[in-house]
Amino acid sequence: MAEGEKILGMRPESGRWIFVIAGLLINICLGTIYSWSVFRKPLQSLFDVGATQSGYPFMVFLVVFAIAMLLVSGLMEKWGPKKMSIIGGILVGLGWILASQAKSMGMLTLVYGILGGFGVGMVYGCPVAVAARWFPDKRGIAVGFTVMGFGLSALITAPIAKALIDAVGPMPTFAYLGVAFIIILVILSLPLRFPSVQGWKPAGWEPPAHVAAAAVELTPSEMLKTPRFYGLWLCYAIGVTAGLMAIIIASPVGQEIVKLSAGAAATAVAMFAIFNGIGRPIFGFLTDKLTPRGGAVLSFVIIIVASMMMYFGAGEGRTALFMISFAMLWGCLGGWLAIGPTATGSFFGTKYYPRNYAIMFLAYGAGAFIGPYISGRIRDMTGSYLSSFIPVTILAVVGIILALALMSPPKKKEA
Repeated sequence: MAEGEKILGMRPESGRWIFVIAGLLINICLGTIYSWSVFRKPLQSLFDVGATQSGYPFMVFLVVFAIAMLLVSGLMEKWGPKKMSIIGGILVGLGWILASQAKSMGMLTLVYGILGGFGVGMVYGCPVAVAARWFPDKRGIAVGFTVMGFGLSALITAPIAKALIDAVGPMPTFAYLGVAFIIILVILSLPLRFPSVQGWKPAGWEPPAHVAAAAVELTPSEMLKTPRFYGLWLCYAIGVTAGLMAIIIASPVGQEIVKLSAGAAATAVAMFAIFNGIGRPIFGFLTDKLTPRGGAVLSFVIIIVASMMMYFGAGEGRTALFMISFAMLWGCLGGWLAIGPTATGSFFGTKYYPRNYAIMFLAYGAGAFIGPYISGRIRDMTGSYLSSFIPVTILAVVGIILALALMSPPKKKEA
């Protein structure tokens, strides 16, 4: 970007924060999927299905979300982030609106999961890529705050969805939310744009010597040849598996094991969203300071502690333990939504960032399937969600090993 160019009447150094604010608000809308647990029991009653089936729309939505990011990643450079975000925002709203007309869980899974998930996949990468390019000096913090809205979403949308479900039922709730999302997402997409020159940096800022020496700009094919790609991808998938399992079972575990009321469980979900949200800038900051490998190891240690607390200590009336454990798990999911994009930029550069991160984000899709599926199957087979925490613990141990072995930062120019 030319030094004299303005952003909404401000200097680039100060005006660039408008992109973070817009991205945060966009992600609050997109992250309403994290309120899915408040829909589960009403939909189970409406369609007479079990825990596994009521999780299918959630799983399909998130898997399609990840795949869509890869399919459309090349379009962002051609269309620009504003146009792509507007089109995706319309698809998001249509997915929710058409879901309100579904007559079965299968139809709901198709229209909500595929159309809505594809729309989110189009929109999500836009503010993230914009923040990554405008903040070479504070990438972890900027990306962390941008995606924080996705994690905080349930704080706002879970109580709204619960109130609407109580008032009009689950299906009209989909329609009301869909209309709101179309309007809000189109408006918030309007400011999004990249710097006008590649490699823009704030006036007077130069990257630290060790960062400049390790700077790389890898194409997707070059990225796929590096061991650190597979280390980061697998660790990302493990972190997301644990976090999304915690998200989809939060309300049912609160009601079935801790014996909270439906309203109290919905309130708990909203509170967990705070930790999911703040986990992103916190882990973004830690990733900047500790390196992505340090942030990854820390997240897996927290996941192990939280999972063991739940497995050995959960029960009726154990509200404090439930709240602490799930807050830790939701916070670590938020952490990985900052570690993943920040590490992708640090390890592989920003020139090909939209396509590189779209490939990396397939790890999110893998975790979106594995976590909810494991927890749903265990609940249907055993009658309880508690055994779900054993495989999560094992995966977190594997994640520590992978992070230490493969997530080393670049030592020199690789391209």
